[in-house]
Amino acid sequence: MPRSEHAVHRLRVDADADERLDVWLAARMPDLSRTRIAALIDQGLVLVNGVVLKKRERPRAGDVIAIEVPPPPPTAVIPEPIPLAIVWEDESLLVVNKPAGMVVHPAAGNPAGTLANALVHHFGSISGVGAELRPGIVHRLDKDTSGLLLVAKTETAHRRLSAMLKRRTVQRVYLSAVWGHLPRDEVTIDAPLGRSAGDRRRVAVIAGGKPAVTHVRRLERWVSADFVEARLESGRTHQIRAHLLSIGHSVVGDRVYAAGAERGVSGPARVWAREFASRVPRQFLHAASLTLAHPSTGEQLEFQAPLPDDLAQAAAWAHATSGGHR
Repeated sequence: MPRSEHAVHRLRVDADADERLDVWLAARMPDLSRTRIAALIDQGLVLVNGVVLKKRERPRAGDVIAIEVPPPPPTAVIPEPIPLAIVWEDESLLVVNKPAGMVVHPAAGNPAGTLANALVHHFGSISGVGAELRPGIVHRLDKDTSGLLLVAKTETAHRRLSAMLKRRTVQRVYLSAVWGHLPRDEVTIDAPLGRSAGDRRRVAVIAGGKPAVTHVRRLERWVSADFVEARLESGRTHQIRAHLLSIGHSVVGDRVYAAGAERGVSGPARVWAREFASRVPRQFLHAASLTLAHPSTGEQLEFQAPLPDDLAQAAAWAHATSGGHR
């Protein structure tokens, strides 16, 4: 790539810094993440008084720092004209309502047809935001989970939204149906999660796993299932599915964690369970609500997405055949 295409930024250091070079630059260049700045230093694209320094060295008063920033590499994600259900869009943030069956980003076995492919087609400039194969994507939803998902349109928004998720200041609420009945109306599951040793596709509660907390509240009690709201504190892979399974209440329709779970229902409720299972075409899990502060303005935002038709119809049947009791 010709060096003439690089943007060059120059900064003068007013006073001796108490922090290392990459940290000092990240605080003064909000459009670049600390990781990106560290990579530029390693590539010799950051010069202090014409000399390449190490990331850990500290700028001194009077230093002149020149930073060459190459344009982002061409994205490896192939643009595809896939429709997007856009709930909100402005210059820095996009909220989409992802349908069930759509993978969020390309991976082995799913090189195309993903949300990332759709984003690159609709918003080409987003290809330089975040990781190469995850343009603008801040968090993810499982393929068969529907609902609200945040997308950053600028590097600054991506960094701030990622930090907000890490600090747990983004509230994410899911709707789900689970087999059996919770022991009480509200349950908190605080259990560490990690990859299952027996099946790498699955996540399980394991000692030494990553901390994970899910708050579950029953909305309706059906014949042999509960309709619940699950609120995440952390955001681990398969967190809701693995946590609910760990307390004996797997997600209805979950083919990975609870295939055929309805066959375990006995007594008069057995027929109801089998009929309900036949009406649920995929895992009954939907990201229904997002609440957060706007990454640029700080304005409080709240987004809602009702149950999609496939789950809404199953829920209506379950409600009607359960006496309509909450």
